[in-house]
Amino acid sequence: MTIHDPRLTPARADLAAQSLEGLVAAPRYAAGTPARVIEGLAPLRREPRPDAGLDTEALHGERLTVYDEDQEGWAWVQLARDGYVGYLPSHAILKGDAPAPTHRVAALRTFVFPGPSIKEPPLLWLSLGAEVAIRREVEIRGRVFGLTETGGAIVMQHLAPVGAVEADPVAVAERFLGTPYLWGGKSSLGIDCSGLVQTALAACGITAPRDSDMQEAALGTAIGLDPTAWRRGDLLFWPGHVALVRDGETMLHANAHTMSTAIEGLAAGLARIEAAGTPLRTVKRL
Repeated sequence: MTIHDPRLTPARADLAAQSLEGLVAAPRYAAGTPARVIEGLAPLRREPRPDAGLDTEALHGERLTVYDEDQEGWAWVQLARDGYVGYLPSHAILKGDAPAPTHRVAALRTFVFPGPSIKEPPLLWLSLGAEVAIRREVEIRGRVFGLTETGGAIVMQHLAPVGAVEADPVAVAERFLGTPYLWGGKSSLGIDCSGLVQTALAACGITAPRDSDMQEAALGTAIGLDPTAWRRGDLLFWPGHVALVRDGETMLHANAHTMSTAIEGLAAGLARIEAAGTPLRTVKRL
């Protein structure tokens, strides 16, 4: 991506990141303030209003840089994980340094309880890939809870150490089967095609850009378009869409055809999408 891709460039007509001074013209520059997401999920919108388009979502614990805030409760930010730029609700973030995350959510979703009891009303829910800092563990009647730095409690069986990686991104993506399709979504409540790929790869320790065109340009090595040569985990790219090869006969993708994350036959899916005017363009192997 070039520096001028607006999705990844913290620059607008009135302000730009200080790191871009001399590269992007702006009337003023800001160094930015570190922050993190403190809600379970935060929408990143292209404009500072609740009905603006959803470009992506930030999960609990994600680090970011805040360059500006307005009086209406919106912060103009850049996410640390994938560099995406946009507007987050100010109430969803906390500025300042924070303890380094120790664990990530490995279950499809989990709850943060106010204390080590599953009978207490949850404070919030977390989706797969969210990060937390666990300060200690306690065992209550055979169930182990991790206590967060803010006093919440999460069942440890839903967490994995941040350094632990999974071996199969397709198996991670399969946990999202049936999840509703949501343009810009990146959670177990709603997810889009590139959000699914990014989340599945992240669980396996592979950093991926956010959008399918970025992924097509940045990930893996191009291989041929002959399905007989594909193997599990290969990435299929169409203009504006990406899917994972599941096996010799099926692929897995979040798609607007079924409006869900679904398994679809390779032959049928390739033919259906080509008939809609977008034939397969690239296949990448990680």
